[in-house]
Amino acid sequence: MGLARLFTGVLKNDRREFDQLVNKCHRQAYNVAYRMTGNHADADDLTQETFLRAYRFFDRYNRSMPFENWLFRIMSRVFIDELRKKPKHKTHSLDQPIGTTSVGDRDLLLEIADYDADPLKSILSDSLDETLQNALNSLPEDFRIAVILADIEGMSYEEVAEAMSCSLGTVRSRLHRGRKLLRSRVISESSQSGAKHVS
Repeated sequence: MGLARLFTGVLKNDRREFDQLVNKCHRQAYNVAYRMTGNHADADDLTQETFLRAYRFFDRYNRSMPFENWLFRIMSRVFIDELRKKPKHKTHSLDQPIGTTSVGDRDLLLEIADYDADPLKSILSDSLDETLQNALNSLPEDFRIAVILADIEGMSYEEVAEAMSCSLGTVRSRLHRGRKLLRSRVISESSQSGAKHVS
């Protein structure tokens, strides 16, 4: 199936309008995607998939509502869909061997990457404090999305409800619980990193 047939709902004038809207909010969309996913590769994928879906369904976009709200609703759905597709990770003890080597039948241990050696760490500090990002990443996805849209992007509760396709009461509940969890996790992260620097 060709692209022309796939995107039959987008007319030439719509294409021009869509391009202008994307140019206007691309950076903001990427920042929201980064805060949702916590890394650049997944943020790129989420942004690209969101714009692809937005383009595909652009004929359904209600021009009376802000484009960003409509886009963030799509992004939230894409993000949650992707999370549901990922297999559940099995937990392993770091001390437990995962097998044996063929040479001398020695235990094969799990090696964990050192993320402190990541060259993107300096970029991370420019866009969001690492402690806050780690705390955001640890929130359940519905709480994380609500906090990002309301507290970081500055959307009203009504706009968040529209973007997340839920009631105002649900938004208030998610924000209350999300902020409380975020606060406790930031405090916990900060005290842990402070203890590392002392020792």
